[in-house]
Amino acid sequence: MTSAQALTEIQHLTDTINYHNDLYYQKNKTEISDQEFDLLLKKLEHLEKEFPELKQADSPTQRVGGSITKEFANVYHKYPMLSLGNTYSQEELEDWDARVAKGLEGDAYEYFCELKFDGVSMSLTYENGILVRGVTRGDGVRGDDVTNNIRTIRSIPLKVKSKDVPASFEVRGEVFLPKDVFIQLNKEREDIGEERYANARNTASGTVKMQDSTEVAKRKLDCFVYSLLGEDIAETHEESIKKLEAWGFNVSQTYKKCKNIQEVLKYINDWDTQRQTLPLETDGVVIKVNSLEQQQHLGFTAKSPRWAIAYKYKAQSISTRLNGVTYQVGRTGAVTPVAELEPVFLAGTTVKRASLHNANQIAQLDLRIGDYVFVEKGGEIIPKVTGVELEKREPGLIPIKYITQCPVCGTALIRTEGEAAFYCPNINGCAPQIRGRIEHFIQRKAMDIDSLGEQTIKQLYELDLVKSPADLYILKREDALRLEGFKDKSAKNLLSGIEKSKSTPFESVLYAIGIRYVGKTVAEKLARYFKSIDKIAQASVEDLLKAPEVGEKIAQSVYQFFQNPENKKEIARLKEAGLQFESTAKEPEKLSDVLDNKSFVISGVFEHYERDQLQEIIIQNGGRVVSSVSGKLDYLLAGDNMGPSKREKAEKLGVKIITEKDFERLLTGHTL
Repeated sequence: MTSAQALTEIQHLTDTINYHNDLYYQKNKTEISDQEFDLLLKKLEHLEKEFPELKQADSPTQRVGGSITKEFANVYHKYPMLSLGNTYSQEELEDWDARVAKGLEGDAYEYFCELKFDGVSMSLTYENGILVRGVTRGDGVRGDDVTNNIRTIRSIPLKVKSKDVPASFEVRGEVFLPKDVFIQLNKEREDIGEERYANARNTASGTVKMQDSTEVAKRKLDCFVYSLLGEDIAETHEESIKKLEAWGFNVSQTYKKCKNIQEVLKYINDWDTQRQTLPLETDGVVIKVNSLEQQQHLGFTAKSPRWAIAYKYKAQSISTRLNGVTYQVGRTGAVTPVAELEPVFLAGTTVKRASLHNANQIAQLDLRIGDYVFVEKGGEIIPKVTGVELEKREPGLIPIKYITQCPVCGTALIRTEGEAAFYCPNINGCAPQIRGRIEHFIQRKAMDIDSLGEQTIKQLYELDLVKSPADLYILKREDALRLEGFKDKSAKNLLSGIEKSKSTPFESVLYAIGIRYVGKTVAEKLARYFKSIDKIAQASVEDLLKAPEVGEKIAQSVYQFFQNPENKKEIARLKEAGLQFESTAKEPEKLSDVLDNKSFVISGVFEHYERDQLQEIIIQNGGRVVSSVSGKLDYLLAGDNMGPSKREKAEKLGVKIITEKDFERLLTGHTL
C-alpha cells in the first residue's frame, strides 16, 4: 500500500469509527456489532503502526490508551476554576437571590439550574477544534495536565467538526465513574479478596491520575460538560450549553432555565428523588444567573462567583428495624455479614438488605437484633448501616456475636492478623467457594466461556459433574444433556465454548485460576514477567517481589498458592486439557530505576495521589510495595489520618518515615 492509499484509508477508518462512537455515546444507537467495531479499530491501529506519520489528530486509537505519563505537568488555568458557595436551606437560597437582585439594581434576570455531579472537575482546551489539553481543577489556579488519560474517555470529542467553532475555547466538565462500572469494579475487587473502593468519586479521581493510560481506558470513565468559555462565544449560559450540544459534547439533559427563585426551588424538589435514576452520583444543584453580562456585572468574591451558588442535598438516611444478620461466603472464603432489614423506601428504591462490612463494624455499632438502625446510600451506591437509634432500643436485646463457624459447611472460621474479614479455610469442601471459583474461571475477563452461567454451574455442581474448573474440560455430550432445559443445540454450544477457551492467552488463564489478590492487571504483569506458569510456581517470595505491581501481600499469596498440592494437581489437569500456560506478550519497559529496589509501606490519605496510584508510581520507578512494617523496610510513606500503630512500629524499628513531598523528591533522584 502506498502512502497516499494509506492516508485515504486511515481518514476513512477514522471518520467511520468516530461516527459510530458518536452514535453510541451521544445518541444511544448502534449500527454495527461490537465485533465489527473492534475489527475496524484493529485495522486502523495496524495502518497507524505502519504509517505513524499519517495518524490523525482525532484518531480513535487514542481512546484505548497506551501512553505512560511519569509526571503530570502543572498548568495554570486561563480562567480560574473557583469553588462555589454552598447552602443547605431554602431560606439561605432566598437570601442569595435577594443579593443577586440587589446587585443587578432592579434589572430583570433569570436562572439556569444544573445538577451538581459528584465527580472530578476538568478543564478541556480546544484549539482549531482539536482537544489539546485536559487539566484537573487543582487549587483552582493551576492543575495537573492529564490529557493522555482524558483522551481515553469516549464521550469527550477529540475533534469538533462544526463550522461555527472558534479558534480557541475551553470546556468545563465533571469526569465520573458510572454507577454500574463502579459496582462491577468493586465486585472484581471482592472476587480477588481485595477491599472494596469506598466511593465512585474518589475512585474516579485516582483513575484520572494513573500513569498508564491503558489502565485508565479500562475503567470506562465518562464526562458531563456544563460550561463553555472563550471570547464572544455566547450571550447567555443557556446559549453556550446549546452550542456544546450541537458540537457533540455530552451534556446531561437534566438542566432547566428558571424565571425566578420559586421555579428554582421546584426544580430542586423535583430532582431530590429523580436524581437516583441517573448513571452517577449527585449531591446538589448548581444555580447560575443565565446572562453572561449580568454574571460579569455581579463579579466574584475572593473565593467564589456572586452569580452562582450550589444547593446541597442532605445525605438521605432513614431508620428501620434490624430483623437479622445473614452471612455470605465468597470465592476466597471471606465471610461477609449482611443486615436483613424491615423493608424501607430510600433514595428511589426499596431497601431490604444493607452492608455491615465486617465483624469490626458490628462490634463498633454494638448492634442487636431488634435495633432500629440508620441506613444510607450516599456515595457508596450500596446501602449501608451507619448507626443505631438508641432511643428506640428495647431492654433485653442481646449484642450480636459474630459467627465462629462457616454458615455453609460448618468449618471453624479463621482471621489473619491485620485483616478485618473472617475466612472459611475449607477451600476444597465449601460449596459457595467451589462454585465461586468456577464462576470466576468462566467470566469474560478470564476464560470467557459465555455458554456457561451461574445457574448452569450450580446444576453441574449439584449433579457432581463439575467440582473444579478442570472438570469442565472432561464434560461429555451426555453430561450436558442431563442439565435442565438442555437439548442437542445447547449442549453443543456449551461444549464448543469450553473447547474454544483452550486458546485463551496465558495472562487470562492466570487470572482465571483465582489466586487471591491477583486481579487482571497483576496477572498480566506476572505472566509477562515470568513468561510461564512453571517459572511462577518455582519462584520464591523474593523472586515474586521483583515483578511489577507485586507487593508483599500478593507475593506471599502467590507463593502459598503454589505450595498447595491440590492447586498443583488442578494446574496439571488444566495443562493436560490443553490450556495456554506460556506468555508471548512483552512486559512494558520500566520508567526508571530511581527508587533502586527500595521497599515502601503506604499508609493514610494523600493530597495529590490515591494509594493505588502511589503503588503504581513506586513499581514503575523500580521500587517495591509491601504490606507491613518490618526492620527491613526502607520507607513508610505517611499521609494524613494514618493509623498510629504503623507509625509507632516504624519509629521503634528506626524505619524512615517520609511525607508526600519527600516521596516526590525521591522520584527526582534526591536522597533523604
